[in-house]
Amino acid sequence: MNTLEVAEAAVAATPDGEALAYVSHERSLLLRFAANRPTQATSIDDVTVELAVLLRGHLGRAVTNETDARSLRDCARRALIGAEAAAATTAPSGHPGFPIPQPARSHHGHDPATAALDPGIGGAALAAAFATAERHGVEAHGIWTVAEDERAVATAGGGALDRTTDALMKVICIAPGGRSGYASHVGVAAAEIEAQQITERAAAKAVAAGDPAELPPGDYPVVMEPRAVGSLLELLGQTALNGLAHAEGRGALVGRLGQQVAAPAINLADSPRFPATLPRAFDAEGTPKRPLPLIQDGVARAVVHDRRSAALAGAESTGHAVTPGGDPNGPRPVNLVLIGGGAAGTEDLCAPIERGVYVTRLWYENVVRPKETLITAVTRDGTFLIEDGRVTRPLRDLRLTDSVLGILRRVQDLTASQELTSEAEFYGRRFAYGIVSPALRASSMRFTDATG
Repeated sequence: MNTLEVAEAAVAATPDGEALAYVSHERSLLLRFAANRPTQATSIDDVTVELAVLLRGHLGRAVTNETDARSLRDCARRALIGAEAAAATTAPSGHPGFPIPQPARSHHGHDPATAALDPGIGGAALAAAFATAERHGVEAHGIWTVAEDERAVATAGGGALDRTTDALMKVICIAPGGRSGYASHVGVAAAEIEAQQITERAAAKAVAAGDPAELPPGDYPVVMEPRAVGSLLELLGQTALNGLAHAEGRGALVGRLGQQVAAPAINLADSPRFPATLPRAFDAEGTPKRPLPLIQDGVARAVVHDRRSAALAGAESTGHAVTPGGDPNGPRPVNLVLIGGGAAGTEDLCAPIERGVYVTRLWYENVVRPKETLITAVTRDGTFLIEDGRVTRPLRDLRLTDSVLGILRRVQDLTASQELTSEAEFYGRRFAYGIVSPALRASSMRFTDATG
């Protein structure tokens, strides 16, 4: 059976209740490397069936990797038991039920050459990275990975099918003294990965001249590369843009839709068809994806919903379910796009700064107080001191503790160019997504400690 047929069979295997099946067929290659040597190679060809059953207003879920008739019946039975247990112990959830899936709209997200999963391309990328790293006297660590993901959703009313590919290379170069630099590329096509160029960027940061400077805790102007900006926006998705948190009064935009929450230069949307992003035709409940403005000219306009959170809010699903029936943590945006500004590059962003911090990326990000979008994170793999309008020398990594919305309110300029970035560790079931953003300059960011 193909993926859509599996989804339809899972629904047909459900004897009672309203059912929705979401099936993902992952075919992927992943190469890990460390110290200029390959360390791990994995090849995955796996199907995951997620089945949600709604019974008298109560939801049950079950998951299986087996697609034979007996296994699908067992999965349906377990989902039904979950719904019956919920019905015996809790009040009805008010879940609105499942939609009739619409045919998937075409998009730019599938590359046939990448879908071939040629390991030779990955081997050549690693060889280029190692040669470049050795030329600079550093060690290259990271991953190269490509995948084709076929997703299908079905209810008793019909089904839909979508195919995408994704390709990522992430390189961290470590110099003999321990300093490190980071660079990456993520996109739809493996052919767009330029391993030598990525490694050159990472190595340049690792071998930057000068002894690491130290800054005492305080508020400093900051320039953030797209990967660091993407981390902030991902945390904003958890704290402010999550429709379930918003409907339950826990979100940072409760009572603030229609109000100025960021600098006028901030225009943020969830844009699944933006050329640079990793598109998807529909969410895990079969709701079609469409562009959704979230912050326009600094004014909060919307949050994202799945069907469960939309019912609680008296709204409609915006197509952001990550689990059929609604994830316990709520919906989330997976195609965030921040529009660029007028700066030609990071040099222009640094030019007005007398003394500040240049951030390549963030690590160990955590939400401290969601209602305030207060987060903490550590700079990593390329933190530099800005002096008199230019990057001058490495800087010991710093811990930031600040509000995401506060940082966005203090944005002064953004680069015209944007970049798709993704953390994309892929330790569990593959869910490839990224954030398109420019680099930015903010007038201040609060740093609370040095970490390295």
